[in-house]
Amino acid sequence: MPAIVQVRDLTKRYASGFTALDKVNLDIEEGEIIALLGPNGAGKTTLISTICGITVPTSGSVSVGGHDVVRDFRAARSLIGLVPQEINLEPFEKVFNTVSFTRGLFGKRRDDAFIEKVLAQLSLLDKKDSTARQLSGGMRRRVLIAKALAHEPRVLFLDEPTAGVDVELRKDMWEVVAELKKSGVTIILTTHYIEEAEAIADRIGVINKGRILLVEDKAALMKRMGRKHLVIELVDPVTTLPSGLEQYGLQRSEDGQHLTYDYDTTGERTGITRLLADLQAAGIKMRDLRTAESSLEEIFVGLVKENA
Repeated sequence: MPAIVQVRDLTKRYASGFTALDKVNLDIEEGEIIALLGPNGAGKTTLISTICGITVPTSGSVSVGGHDVVRDFRAARSLIGLVPQEINLEPFEKVFNTVSFTRGLFGKRRDDAFIEKVLAQLSLLDKKDSTARQLSGGMRRRVLIAKALAHEPRVLFLDEPTAGVDVELRKDMWEVVAELKKSGVTIILTTHYIEEAEAIADRIGVINKGRILLVEDKAALMKRMGRKHLVIELVDPVTTLPSGLEQYGLQRSEDGQHLTYDYDTTGERTGITRLLADLQAAGIKMRDLRTAESSLEEIFVGLVKENA
């Protein structure tokens, strides 16, 4: 089965000569959650806007559900729900009417039962008669998602969906996204919160300077590119490291109570056994050892730095 979203050699170049997207290729499978990570100005929003038919590409092609977003715009756009970063709702209109109106914009028949189902899914049913101005920021963002789902799209774009939302509401939003995935909706997420991608995404895409650096299964990416850290707690703090230990690249904590050693999990040898022996030979007494894996954030920062 072909991918529900297919991007081929997509380029967007402005009259000024600035290239926002440079021959981007991307396949998004039906029913998955993919997180697009990238620094400001990397091309995330331009990519979403082009897939949604808001921005016209300079060259290349995009299809959604087999429909070209330029030649067959209406059919392609009918399959897409877009949740923008900015909250822009009519302040005095009731939630139910706001969501129902959006359904009508896509030529869908009135279906009050379906609108209530969407509102219930987003924990908004008890707010259906409230106006947008009466809602909290987190609830307003849920209304944006409800509007995007009103016409029953197969693909949902979430552009920074938890920007400005507190930690508790952010986690609630993650649960909402997980439930949407269960219902078969394909979700493309852009976020500045790396932990968000780490928590809910199936695949991670990294974009920088208009180019896709990689798209990979999250677990495989963290296994392939991740490193582990061995943290050594000392009996007595050290102010300087004895000579002969420089080869290990040890990092000393400010209080001198801990040493951290980074090693590659894919290497044939970690060097840990030799390190511990050399520490003991140098008279450094160890109280405890623990390991920690590198986070997705560390991997992301490393990738961007490499391609700066």
